[in-house]
Amino acid sequence: MNTGELHADERQTIDTPFPARIIFLLAAACGLIAANLYYAQPLVGTISSGFGLSSGAAGLIVTLAQIGYGIGLLFIVPLGDILENRKLAVALLLFNAVVLTAAAFVQSAAWFLAVSLLIGLGSVAAQVLVPFAAHLSPDATRGRNVGSVMSGLLLGIMLARPVSSLIAEYMGWRAVYGLSAAAILLLALVLAAALPARRPSAAARYSALLGSMWHLLRTTPILQRRAFYHACVFGTFSLFWTTVPLLLTGPTFHFSQSAVALFALVGVSGAAAAPLAGRLADRGWIRPATGLALALVIVSVGLPFAFPGSSTLALIALVVAAILLDMGVSANMVLGQRAIFSLGAEFRSRLNGLYMAIFFGGGALGSALGGWAYAAGGWEAALAIGAALPVIAMIYYATERKD
Repeated sequence: MNTGELHADERQTIDTPFPARIIFLLAAACGLIAANLYYAQPLVGTISSGFGLSSGAAGLIVTLAQIGYGIGLLFIVPLGDILENRKLAVALLLFNAVVLTAAAFVQSAAWFLAVSLLIGLGSVAAQVLVPFAAHLSPDATRGRNVGSVMSGLLLGIMLARPVSSLIAEYMGWRAVYGLSAAAILLLALVLAAALPARRPSAAARYSALLGSMWHLLRTTPILQRRAFYHACVFGTFSLFWTTVPLLLTGPTFHFSQSAVALFALVGVSGAAAAPLAGRLADRGWIRPATGLALALVIVSVGLPFAFPGSSTLALIALVVAAILLDMGVSANMVLGQRAIFSLGAEFRSRLNGLYMAIFFGGGALGSALGGWAYAAGGWEAALAIGAALPVIAMIYYATERKD
């Protein structure tokens, strides 16, 4: 399985799991790539003060990276349905290594914000690799394999915050981007050597490929529903992790960057929900598992409301909230991907691009609203917006027809 080319129509003949080392490699790769979107979250205050950005504009550091990611999901990820997947992923990684290097050296806020957009654009390499895992997997274990790969991606997202905080504490925030550039360059070389080639059998012009995406979105109710669910919960996720470092380092708790890193580490346990959700999906339990995932997100945002202030109990509530939030978001993401990846191999990359673009749009909106609300009304105002989003998702979920 590690040599030769795999065509889209050949995937239908696969009836055995692909090697565990390939699963591990794809999971590690997705984690390293996705982390680039989140290194800045706990450093928003440090980076914005260094460039002279206002607290209201600070949220743009994360928001622009997510917007760039959304653009890439819509205009680059669909190429996975017509171009050789390994070469596409490697090319994106080389591009990302260049822009990460630029982020480590730019001296103006405008240039840094522009580079943040490009970092998000190149990071869609992860979403070229996730459908790759689905293509290589038999139907019976597709949810489990995608869940394993997504757990790696989610670990990358969750570890990005403490790792960047620790590096910034001892080496400065620019070192975060320099070290990431080196890691991404090395990853590009490893993937080029280790992954099998996968050349889709479909042939289409790029314009026709993009034109088909609106049709897919309009005629695929499962995609519409799953994307809406996750746009809501991912908006809460992005809002929480954009604003909670501001709360922790502010006058309420007086945390250092190292303390913020330790706090962020607790969320890593939430990634364990991804492979579990994949197994539940393989057993046909997508709907009840979705209800549980949405409930976890609602409870997670409710805890800080129930225990406000700067007491030890309030801090414990924040820790539990972070764990439950990451668990709910991780599970819901995998459940959504398992549902849409079952619709057809020939347009799997386009479906994944649409799904990810829509919910990352929700994430970008959450980051932007969080930064604005925190500047205007403090933590409570930001948290109120974060609480409304999963409640809206749960109300829509209640309309879902039982199978």
